[in-house]
Amino acid sequence: MSGPAEAEESDWERRRRIAEVFGDVLPETTSDERGPTAPRDGEPADERWLREQVPPHHGG
Repeated sequence: MSGPAEAEESDWERRRRIAEVFGDVLPETTSDERGPTAPRDGEPADERWLREQVPPHHGG
């Protein structure tokens, strides 16, 4: 299915085309690369601690 036009497409053009179709699927950085999240307004310290203990593969 790949033709000569696709072979000439640069990497950034392919990424842009895919992003147009699917959107920005993955963030540039992962949650462990970012700083700690800011506390939510009115959130008790024990709630924040509990939320911070959730493993990355369980969402955040």
